[in-house]
Amino acid sequence: MKESVLDVLMYLFGQYAEEDIEISEPDREQMETQLLEAGFPTGDINRAFVWLDGLAQQSETLKAQDTQNAIRLYTNQELARLDTDLRGFLLFLEQGGVLSPRTRELVIDRVMALEEASIDLEQLKWVVLMVLFNQPDRELAFSELEDWVFEENPPYLH
Repeated sequence: MKESVLDVLMYLFGQYAEEDIEISEPDREQMETQLLEAGFPTGDINRAFVWLDGLAQQSETLKAQDTQNAIRLYTNQELARLDTDLRGFLLFLEQGGVLSPRTRELVIDRVMALEEASIDLEQLKWVVLMVLFNQPDRELAFSELEDWVFEENPPYLH
């Protein structure tokens, strides 16, 4: 089975989000051991930790004002990674108040940091969940999206 960084992140998120445990430096050695025992390759584990560090760093540095009437223009690289359906889903989340412009930018940044050729809607949902989970002011939005991710019939059009 071909594992990816996103698989490692989803595994970590599943293990630690339910218990509301912050992924901090002292825990990393224990988490790395757990991930190795689960069968994840060392390279993917290291890239997952780099991804998490990038999320923490971007969360701190991206303090832009949330502008409600701004239009997001995507770069060619972003267009290649995020197809029309994925961009529509991000717009849906933003218009529904689940994502703010700032958290949308964090999601796009973290998708681009995955270095995957493309991602699908389920993977994007997980990235959005991970970003919202790490934002102290977005607990309600996280709860709403968490319900949508695990529902069989989510309230949006495909």
